[in-house]
Amino acid sequence: MGHGRGGVGSHGHYVISFAGFNRPWATWIAYQLEQLGHRTTLLRWDPPVSMSLAEALRGLLDASGRILLVLDDWYFNLGPRSDEQWSVALREVVPEYKDRFTAVSVATRAIPPGGERLQPVDLRDLDSSEARRRILVRLELPTAGAPQSNDNAPRFPNDPPSVVNIPRRNLRFTGRDGALDELHSLLNRSGDGTSRVALRGISGVGKSQIAIEYAHRFGNDYDVVWWVNAGFRATAREQFADLAPRLDLWVGAEPGERIRAVHEALRTGKPHRRWLVIFDSADDMSQVEDLLPEGNGHVLVTTLTQDWATSGRLSEIPVLPFIREESVAYVRRRAPRLTEQEADQLADAVQDLPLLLAQTAAWLDTNRMPAKDYIELVRKGGANQIGIRISDDYPMGFQTSWSITLNTLETNYPEASELLRLFALFSPDGIPVRLVQKSHPADLPDHLASLAADPIRWYSALQRLSESTAVQLTYDSSSEDEPVVAGATMHRLYHSFLTSTLPEERRESMSFFACEVLSGADPRDPGEATEWPKYAGLLAQLETSGALDSSRPVVRALVLNCVDYLRARGEGRDGLALCEQTLARWRSRLEPDDPDMLKLTFQHANMLRRVGRFREAEAVGRAVVDRLSRVRAADDPELVRAKYGLGGTLNALGSYDDAYDLFESSASGVANSSLLTNLGITLALRGEYQRAADLHRETLKMRRSELGESHSQTLLSGLYYAWSLRLLGQYEEARSRQERNLGFWESADKWHPNTLLAEHSLALCLRRAGDLAQAGDRMRRVVERSLLKHGSRHSDTLHAQADYAAFLREHGDLAQAHARAGEVAKGYRDLVGPAHPFTIGTTGNIGLVLWKYGEREEARQIAEETLSGMTDAVGPDHPWTLGCALNLSGARSLAGDEEGAVQLSGQTLAQAKRVLGEGHPMTLSCKAALSADLRLLRRGPEAERLEREALRQLTEKYGSSHPHTKAVGRRDRPYWDFEPQLT
Repeated sequence: MGHGRGGVGSHGHYVISFAGFNRPWATWIAYQLEQLGHRTTLLRWDPPVSMSLAEALRGLLDASGRILLVLDDWYFNLGPRSDEQWSVALREVVPEYKDRFTAVSVATRAIPPGGERLQPVDLRDLDSSEARRRILVRLELPTAGAPQSNDNAPRFPNDPPSVVNIPRRNLRFTGRDGALDELHSLLNRSGDGTSRVALRGISGVGKSQIAIEYAHRFGNDYDVVWWVNAGFRATAREQFADLAPRLDLWVGAEPGERIRAVHEALRTGKPHRRWLVIFDSADDMSQVEDLLPEGNGHVLVTTLTQDWATSGRLSEIPVLPFIREESVAYVRRRAPRLTEQEADQLADAVQDLPLLLAQTAAWLDTNRMPAKDYIELVRKGGANQIGIRISDDYPMGFQTSWSITLNTLETNYPEASELLRLFALFSPDGIPVRLVQKSHPADLPDHLASLAADPIRWYSALQRLSESTAVQLTYDSSSEDEPVVAGATMHRLYHSFLTSTLPEERRESMSFFACEVLSGADPRDPGEATEWPKYAGLLAQLETSGALDSSRPVVRALVLNCVDYLRARGEGRDGLALCEQTLARWRSRLEPDDPDMLKLTFQHANMLRRVGRFREAEAVGRAVVDRLSRVRAADDPELVRAKYGLGGTLNALGSYDDAYDLFESSASGVANSSLLTNLGITLALRGEYQRAADLHRETLKMRRSELGESHSQTLLSGLYYAWSLRLLGQYEEARSRQERNLGFWESADKWHPNTLLAEHSLALCLRRAGDLAQAGDRMRRVVERSLLKHGSRHSDTLHAQADYAAFLREHGDLAQAHARAGEVAKGYRDLVGPAHPFTIGTTGNIGLVLWKYGEREEARQIAEETLSGMTDAVGPDHPWTLGCALNLSGARSLAGDEEGAVQLSGQTLAQAKRVLGEGHPMTLSCKAALSADLRLLRRGPEAERLEREALRQLTEKYGSSHPHTKAVGRRDRPYWDFEPQLT
């Protein structure tokens, strides 16, 4: 990382190389040089381990000017690098460039041999004047004249902030430069005024360590740096109030009075203008948000939750585990005997979590067990067998070895011990404590049922676990009374340790009760959006509880409902993973025709289709249909369900007639909403828009009556009906219905695929109704969210991209439209093949862009190929084929083939009248196109008659100010956008 700085009249350039640990020295030295008119560039020193030191030092020479190294212990230790390596590099590089290299030292250790060639100036234990004088003398610069006083000047590093209260610096802090730079940027981006940032991440990921390092590394930017432990409100208030006397505020001893005084002092910047207040472990926003100060300063929060970011009051930086390079560097500094490969293996075993790296590396540093053996134990959750030393870097680590803790619990607190064993059968990332407490007594062992029924004993046991084990409680503060324990987390390694100590018989017993608790909490309605939060919680417990391996019908029903929840929620990838995970277990226990196995297999095909693996979905679905068709009646519910699934896959593959025949064959006399929906979708894909709209209207009415207005299935029918109305050209009604429909979807989940689809549908309605600004804005947002939700190659994303590209072609950036149209066509070609209607149609859209560019012959050639391909794919009378013909007639006309254009225009108009009717927008576009072609052949009267008819019909249908009407009035050449349809 480097950035240049300079003063007016710069006459020299200095590259200041520093380890991140001593940024304060680098910035102070740069300021001194800039005040003398020199330019400076700060370069953080952290070469990759794969680069030799000699190569890294030479790399500094790529910049012009002199190189000033700020040497400290970190500078030499990064990597880590040995003194021998440094000596070789310094002796190899420095003599050749001794006129370029110079150095200052704040190191507490000896400079490696060879470093004397740099002639470093020692700056330790000096005041600012003497330090400045020595630096300038070393650089052979005049020392006369001190820099002008400036409130924004960096503080001399040996002078701490006026008021400081922060934990001691972690001398083994490693990496995190990206997070520290981002944090510094976010805190400083607003200039004057309060900047607030939250570091969010799981327990043990190093949020507090980053905050501590920031306070030390950037501390000389501030007059006040103050640390508040915000895990508990009372403690946070007291520590924040303690700032009052340190600011020399003459107030009383009452915390509230001192807090108000501190708030006022920080707001006004008196007595200190630049301040940083850190609220550590502020996981419950409601407990400490009133403490956050205002004014010309910075607030940093560390938290486990997203509450701060979602409140809109703070920016957020997600804190993830170490990247592997950071893990390896930390381990090798903490346990130098490990090789780079062993450090990598240890990091992998503990998932790069800093807390566990500190503990395991500390143990390896003081014990002689071969690293390979220890790492194997850790991978198996067996580190407890040898104990884990508490690292000074993480003083809030486990207080005793895990084995001793567990034995103590079993002896002195048997109820807490038994509860801990049950917790081990739930996900370590979210133990449903409240669910266990509120479960039916019959769902728990007798002694735990008794414990759950006694609030005092229950909370006493939870508190014991919180105090003495790796269990961290989470609280629900929404209650008007005292906050209640809602859940808990447990570190994965500790969780693995607990489960490994359970004998098989006891584990099975605990699994039985864990599954009882979960199945008892099953809402048994995965399609209902209001129940989704419950299913999200249950889903996380399936693997660890043993539910996937259970043979009990009630537990298998829970698993199937969780799969169906993922389907309803639109989480195709997660749903597919759960299906495949469960199939691997059930295949050895259930027959293929078992009802639960059939349901799971059906869902498997469904999920394959949802993630775009259409051929695999077809193979799975067809196998089930073929097998059931041989042994079941035609109206058997499982066979009908399998046909519905296979039909959906066939639609996705473009086999619309086959899908329609399959749905028709599954009808059993009385139409149901699922059949009508499937038929409606297929009819629209076949171009039978009116029949599709009629079926969707009937289905919507049926579902409203049976399920209610806001049920997800009702909303889906409303979406399909509005979509069909738009295809029929009934734009205003479609828009009105879709606006209302979208409101329901957004209130449930703004990121649900159906919500994105609903907004996409509304955007298309808005475009056709002439509201271009809102249409473009909504299309852009749908594309952005689809890319984040699904990725660039998902069918839903391609669908949205195709329509946005078409919009941009007519109302935006032609170059961007061209690029997007090309990406979409390629995406469909890769996903469903070159002969699929969607591939053909989106390729035709590229031709329309070329038409705009004036590439006449290439546009015509694409249009010819598109019409031929679409005719082969869906037949000559399909509206898509008619649209391709409309575009080809325009391309022929543009290319000078007036006779070919008028012939095709006349033929297409006749077909459109027959297929879509006299008043359909496609028919009216064909009429305007034929008028244009006749005019070019000087057949004026015919052209005028057709134009008048088209204008009259468009005015009657949409009004004189509608874009369609205006376009015909301007004699714009009509075109047709291919829009991929719902499948």
